[in-house]
Amino acid sequence: MKQKLRFLIGRVKAGRLGEMRRQTIWIYQYAKHYWLTMIFYTLLGMVGTVVALLTSLISRDLVDIITGRQTGEIVKTFSLMIGLNVGTTFLNQLSDYASAYLSMKVDSEIKADIFSKILVTDWESLTTYHTGDLLTRWGSDASAISNGVLNFLPNAIIYLFRFISAFAMVIYYDPSFAIFAFLGMPVSLLLSKTLLNRMVNNNKRSAAMGAKMSGFNQEAFSNIQTIKAFDLIHLYVARLKQLQKEYIAMKLDFQKMSMGTSLLLSTVALLVSYASYGWGIYRVFTNAISYGTMTMFLSLSGTLTGTLHNLTSLVPTIIGLTTSAGRLMDIIEMPREDYSQNEEVDAFFEAHKEHGISLYVDNLEYAYNNGTQVFAGASLEAHPHEVVALVGPSGEGKTTMIRLILSLMRSQNGAATLGGNRGHHSLTFSDCKSADDTDSDSKSTDAIPLTPSTRKLFSYVPQGNTMFSGTIAENMRNVKPNATEEEIIDVLKLSCAWDFVRKLPDGIDSKIKERGGGFSEGQAQRLSIARALLRHSPILLLDEATSALDVATERKVLRNIMADDYPRTCIVTTHRPSVLNICERVYAIRDKKCVILNEEEIEEMVKGF
Repeated sequence: MKQKLRFLIGRVKAGRLGEMRRQTIWIYQYAKHYWLTMIFYTLLGMVGTVVALLTSLISRDLVDIITGRQTGEIVKTFSLMIGLNVGTTFLNQLSDYASAYLSMKVDSEIKADIFSKILVTDWESLTTYHTGDLLTRWGSDASAISNGVLNFLPNAIIYLFRFISAFAMVIYYDPSFAIFAFLGMPVSLLLSKTLLNRMVNNNKRSAAMGAKMSGFNQEAFSNIQTIKAFDLIHLYVARLKQLQKEYIAMKLDFQKMSMGTSLLLSTVALLVSYASYGWGIYRVFTNAISYGTMTMFLSLSGTLTGTLHNLTSLVPTIIGLTTSAGRLMDIIEMPREDYSQNEEVDAFFEAHKEHGISLYVDNLEYAYNNGTQVFAGASLEAHPHEVVALVGPSGEGKTTMIRLILSLMRSQNGAATLGGNRGHHSLTFSDCKSADDTDSDSKSTDAIPLTPSTRKLFSYVPQGNTMFSGTIAENMRNVKPNATEEEIIDVLKLSCAWDFVRKLPDGIDSKIKERGGGFSEGQAQRLSIARALLRHSPILLLDEATSALDVATERKVLRNIMADDYPRTCIVTTHRPSVLNICERVYAIRDKKCVILNEEEIEEMVKGF
């Protein structure tokens, strides 16, 4: 018997209920922060229940006074009844207001927390999800969690309290009516058990379909220019209609199930109500109870039936809640980026900011999750006041190397470190002392491995248009909030952007539309470079960041950068060899390695371009 019990418990933990249990525990991690809020909301609901029950009692007395079965002051009783009804209305309004306020507050706090956790989730893992799917999970699913945290447990307590208190009144005044409270319970329990799996599957299908629709809309609106240019309007309208057709079919399927369930529950509720009416009439005719008592019982019967239905409706609520929790857990439980070395990075920067910081990549190996090998024993180095180029055909790994340097991706083997500028002496990962090898009072600031914490030492200009909507000044101050107007103009001059910005009617306060709209690709690139320079980081990464510039402007921008007195290390990835002869070193990606090109090879590339 014990073995059977253990087996069943194991099946529950491993199966659907076990999954829901794990998701409920995860939700509790948020719910525990709002227990005072939930207590307040629960108390409001319980007070409302008490007032409603008192109203039933006063209503009974009023009916008995009118029918002559009871003597009393009709005006006083009627006034008390009005007062209780007004009180109930006031409590309901107060409860609704408190619920709306607290719901918005909790929703904002939980979304902010989940947003911050998504941002520190491992980037490579996060890219497996479509942006539209992430938006749906962060928006709809996070809102479901916040509403569930505030409402589910308080409502469960309120409904139970309402059912128990109403049932106690029935038992006290006439136990024979109590049986009607449970007539619909077997049907509700059977339905809950039968529909559990279907509800879970339906919720998952609905969430996945919502994410699909959101992803389609987000991509379509972001690429309207491409859709128009290729004359794809009819194609995308047809795709939208197909998605809408699938969505409607899914919703109708859900609606059919809901209609069938509601029809059955409503039929049971009607049968229970009519049975209560019949039994009440019989008890009045036999003088067992008064008209007022029958009225009260009918009211309480409706309360019991409705409350039982509410309790049953919590089943799909908890299913929807745990489904949303599971979708968020898929994201939140991904590997997190490690920022534990922030203090060490700050100390390292302070020790080397005067002379600059060098970058060393030593025998790096990296392969994508699908097994494609990108690097095998790749090495390179770059030092302050140098422009180092990384060249190669598209798709050979230039951007991947930049992402590895930024710790957006993790190499399988090899080392990537930052070191002080000490006569270009190369360091390897073994030269860096880890936190485990040194005590807290003697941590080495001579060299540190690349981690997410070291990103604060980089400025980065990626491929494509990366300007945000807002003004030019706001874009600049994203990386340096206290930047003065003079500082912004200085970096605009360095990036050759001031030539066109000063001609704008509003200068640096000119608006930039979404995705850099209103500016050419070359202008947006120069603004992106200016923003990176304003950050004043010791290492600058330009990933095809000058691809939209003409050769003369490209060379001028790079010369301006290196003419600056700041000890900046600059790494440029490019497929254009036009600027290679001003670089200190040129690395070409060949056979999954970074090979230094000699002057003849560089000249040959320049001539052959």
